[in-house]
Amino acid sequence: MRVITVNVCGIRSAAAKGLFGWLRRQRADFICLQETRCHAAQLDGHDVVLPGYHSFYCDAERKGYAGVAIYTRHDPERVVRGFGVPEFDREGRYLEARYGQLSIVSLYLPSGSAGPERQASKFRFLESFTPHLARLRRGGRRVILSGDWNIAHRPIDLKNWRANQKNSGFLPEERAWLDRLFAPGGYVDAFREVRPEAGLYTWWSNRGQARAKDVGWRIDYQVVSPALAGRARAARIYKEKRFSDHAPLIMDYDL
Repeated sequence: MRVITVNVCGIRSAAAKGLFGWLRRQRADFICLQETRCHAAQLDGHDVVLPGYHSFYCDAERKGYAGVAIYTRHDPERVVRGFGVPEFDREGRYLEARYGQLSIVSLYLPSGSAGPERQASKFRFLESFTPHLARLRRGGRRVILSGDWNIAHRPIDLKNWRANQKNSGFLPEERAWLDRLFAPGGYVDAFREVRPEAGLYTWWSNRGQARAKDVGWRIDYQVVSPALAGRARAARIYKEKRFSDHAPLIMDYDL
């Protein structure tokens, strides 16, 4: 089973750069997109159709902001938009497709880089999302949470970790939250099960030739619930063509 996740920084912009032509060749079962930045009604006339796929969107109330989507070959039994917290559900950050006990989630955590107010919002998200993750586990669901988490977990997950310890995305509090999430017996960073090496990044700043110099961050994840630990078989980051400031993360699972 192949799952692809990518923050598109505007689905229409990424489509114009050839994202969907590339996706048609990937044989993915599930494609999770983040930061679609438009309402579904605004997609007419854009190259965003994948033949053979069902498409679902969770749009932000505010136009041109956030939003997530799932494209899937498999018609879900249920689609869940939001995780029950109005502040973040209005921003279009969580979309879940359910198949029996299996859930595929497209997830977009807030970024705190715009200033203290946005960082406070990010901390509120982490606090309110924790009980939802616990509910999924208690319900026995097999979950793959794919998306832009906006946190680099460990020093190997960003190029300049020493210089970024006081910056959003690598703050001690954010990293400690991931430590608790990935505690033994808890959720699992599936990418690291099969790719433990350093220097693997999914996002690069648009400033200072960061991408050309590979000065990046790994902030896009596929996180799985304990029942799916050990099921990842392969993972790669596609960097040959640029669709946004993030690169697609492609993972294969044996389910």
